[in-house]
Amino acid sequence: MQTPHSSPAPSRTLTSRRTLLTFIGAAVVAGPLVATRTASAGQAASAGQAAARAGGLDDPAKKEIAMKLVCSAENSSLDWKNYYRYIEDIDDGRGYTAGIIGFCSGTGDMLDLVELYTRRKPGNVLAKYLPALRRVDGTDSHDGLDPNYPRDWARAASDQAFQQAQNDERDRVYFNPAVKQGKADGIGVLGQFCYYDAIVMHGDGGDSTSFRNIRKRALRSATPPAQGGDEVAYLHAFLDARVWAMKQEEAHEDTTRVDTAQRVFLNKRNLNLTTPLEWKVYGDSYRIG
Repeated sequence: MQTPHSSPAPSRTLTSRRTLLTFIGAAVVAGPLVATRTASAGQAASAGQAAARAGGLDDPAKKEIAMKLVCSAENSSLDWKNYYRYIEDIDDGRGYTAGIIGFCSGTGDMLDLVELYTRRKPGNVLAKYLPALRRVDGTDSHDGLDPNYPRDWARAASDQAFQQAQNDERDRVYFNPAVKQGKADGIGVLGQFCYYDAIVMHGDGGDSTSFRNIRKRALRSATPPAQGGDEVAYLHAFLDARVWAMKQEEAHEDTTRVDTAQRVFLNKRNLNLTTPLEWKVYGDSYRIG
């Protein structure tokens, strides 16, 4: 995924964002417990009732808001549909970053995307790069991709079949798992978005900063509504854990997408992401509605 306004990451072992459909038991790295915030019983009941009445992030109108929120952090824009053609190496150790959700040549999700596109449309302009994408998976190498891969990606982006493939892989790998887990935890639209934004940036693998382990870190100090906890307190704990994870990597150390966006909505108890919404990312101001 793209992280603008950040310094290049130092040489390091690549941390994969790729979703693991079967979790390979990885221990959660021990660390200081995140701070717990509490709410009154009346506030907890009110928040829980509001979340129960709210629809899911998969409601089309809410999903559109989610895409704009992510795009503000990923691309400093609300026009997320303009980024099917986006591609560059942002020097974060993940090779090329591209498309509406920041598919990366070094983390497997770009390979999955191009494989899907090729199954649906054999002989497309990107199909010839599949051997190279398989070779560079897990590295930051451009071997076999340069010099024409960025140009051909942009050409493919004008094809509705490729746009749909990006939409479908975004949903399969990131959006749907986040919403499913959020509903299982009893959190509303804002909480589901917090999950989605986390899985976009960190993936859902076995490393300590992956989405599943951010969630586990939050569970050490707060209880989700599905287990009788207060939604606001739980989401604060999750965002605390998310900030901790972001600060483990130089490319993600700017935490404004949490501090001046998601946390702002949470402090206002806007658990349904009801518009109008106003927030900042990297100092830039945005508004929806």
